[in-house]
Amino acid sequence: MSSIYMFAGAAMPWIALGLLLAVFCVRAACRKMTQKKKDDYSSEGMSIGMCFGVAMATALHINVGIGMMLGLLLGLAMGSSKEKEDESNGSDL
Repeated sequence: MSSIYMFAGAAMPWIALGLLLAVFCVRAACRKMTQKKKDDYSSEGMSIGMCFGVAMATALHINVGIGMMLGLLLGLAMGSSKEKEDESNGSDL
């Protein structure tokens, strides 16, 4: 049973990296198709996801690098699904 945990621990960063590349490729393809700049919360989601990933990795006693990577992935996925509202109401201060 410990060999399964060792394999999962070794494979998890590669799986997370593959998912991250897939998300970036799909986002780039969607932007090319629409040719419309859309502003979303992807950078904010990645920042908050990284913080939660490190906290959860520390709490669950797993590798902090794996927790950080998974937090970045989940934060990117959640942040890019929410678009920012248009704030062009004429006030440029």
